[in-house]
Amino acid sequence: MKILKTGIDKIDEDIINEAINVLANGGVVLYPTDTVYGLGANIFDNKAVRKVFDIKERSLLKPLSILVSHINAIDLVAKVSLSQKNTIQEYLPGPYTFILDRKKIVPRAVTSGSSYVGVRVPNCEIACRLASIFPITTTSANLSDDEVLSTPDEILEQLNKDVDLVIDVGKLDSNHASRIVDLTRINPKIIRK
Repeated sequence: MKILKTGIDKIDEDIINEAINVLANGGVVLYPTDTVYGLGANIFDNKAVRKVFDIKERSLLKPLSILVSHINAIDLVAKVSLSQKNTIQEYLPGPYTFILDRKKIVPRAVTSGSSYVGVRVPNCEIACRLASIFPITTTSANLSDDEVLSTPDEILEQLNKDVDLVIDVGKLDSNHASRIVDLTRINPKIIRK
C-alpha cells in the first residue's frame, strides 16, 4: 500500500496519474470527496469491484454507486430525461447521489444486478479527475454499516485491509456520506439524508 499526501485543493498531476494507473490496473484507491473518503475501482474491472466489496465487507446484494468526472459524463452510464437532467444540473457537482436507470454498459457486478445505478459528481476536483478516463466506484471508505471516519489513518485501522493507494488530504470536514435521491419516480424521493 502506498500513501500519497497532498492538499484537498491542490491538484498534483503526478498523484492523479499514479492513482489512475493503479485504477487502470485493477487496484483500489482510497480518495477524498466533498463529503467523506471513498473507495474507488474501475467499474469495468469486475475483480477490482469485488475487492471493494471485500474491503468493506459489504453484501454483494447492495449495489455500489458510480463517480463520473462531470455532469455530461452521466449520459455514459445512465438514461437521463430532460427533467432529470434539469434536477441534476441544479445540484451537481455536489454532495448528492442520484439514482437513475442504468445503461447496459454498467456491469452487473457494480449494481448487484439492479436496473438502476447511483451516480455522483462530487464538488472535489481530485475525485473527479480520478474518473476522467473511466467511471469509478464511489462508496464510503468504512466497513459496511459501521461508523464513517474522517482521516485515512482511522479508516485504514477500521478496515484492517490494504488498499493499493491512498490519497491523503488529511481530516475531512464532513463525516456524512452524500444524500441519495431517487430520480426514477415521477416525484423524486430522498433515500438517504
